[in-house]
Amino acid sequence: MKKLAMGIDIGGTNTAFGLVDEEGTVFCESVISTEKYKKFDDYENYVKALCDAMHSIIEGVSFDFELVGIGIGAPNANYHTGMIEAPANLWKFRDDEPNPDDSRRMFHFVDDIKASFPGVEVAITNDANAAAIGEGVFGNAKGMKDYVVITLGTGLGSGIVSNGEMIYGHDGFAGEYGHVMVDSRATGRECGCGRKGCLEAYASATGIKRTAFELMAKMNNDSELREIPFSNFEAVMLSKAADKGDAIALEAFRFTGEVLGKSLADLVASTSPEAIILFGGLAKAGKYIFEPTKWYMEENMMGTFKNKVKLLPSGIEGKNAAILGSSALIWQKLM
Repeated sequence: MKKLAMGIDIGGTNTAFGLVDEEGTVFCESVISTEKYKKFDDYENYVKALCDAMHSIIEGVSFDFELVGIGIGAPNANYHTGMIEAPANLWKFRDDEPNPDDSRRMFHFVDDIKASFPGVEVAITNDANAAAIGEGVFGNAKGMKDYVVITLGTGLGSGIVSNGEMIYGHDGFAGEYGHVMVDSRATGRECGCGRKGCLEAYASATGIKRTAFELMAKMNNDSELREIPFSNFEAVMLSKAADKGDAIALEAFRFTGEVLGKSLADLVASTSPEAIILFGGLAKAGKYIFEPTKWYMEENMMGTFKNKVKLLPSGIEGKNAAILGSSALIWQKLM
């Protein structure tokens, strides 16, 4: 009988899910709104809506199969406990609730899904770790035992694999490389985590947007980017401008690559990976982000590691990547 795993990716706006076989073929997929259930009191209704939607697509499959497990990628997910712990953009308290205590926002997500799928293996991890596991099972890290995946989206996430095992740390939250400090000055950029000078504030879609506007204030070059208000600005616009030789766009990528490349050189000294894989929206800028990142990484690399670490694009991006990555949690366990 065919074996399939369910992969679930929980985002702040939508939750995507689908059935995937061990070769990485997605047989069916669907989506529900996460944003509709954003209040703390909506959590139970969200879980019910998600489970009902999963049962619906399972019932719609036209052949017999065995559901071997459900893998989940979610922000602030703890692999060890099966919980989603005080996620920044999910199931929040009302603004008018006095002195809300985030310790109450500890959601027993794995147990709640198991209640609707008795006897089925369920596993959860954060979205960056899910992407890393997906690369190992289906993508460009297939066959590697030591690699790092850096997700360059709205923020910067990372998943570190050593000797074939994801590094979770004792509390389940290891690998927050987006929050290493790259600027210790008081003037360092504020990060969403509440600190200043974190890598994420510079090397991410949000970070490069901030860089572009700083450069427009410092540089006199003509640029089509100057016509775009901050609220409408998207990182992909920098790639289009760079294709036309826009000096501000090119400098924004160079500066971002410098910050990221130097940080990756430090990461290599700690982890000695075979490869570092860049995943996510900003990584789709291709040569504009890869070339400066690689140059500054090698320029600042400890001699022992020079020219030994591959810098690669994702091998699953654009192929239902989030669903594949989440389902890979299950396939990795079975393998």
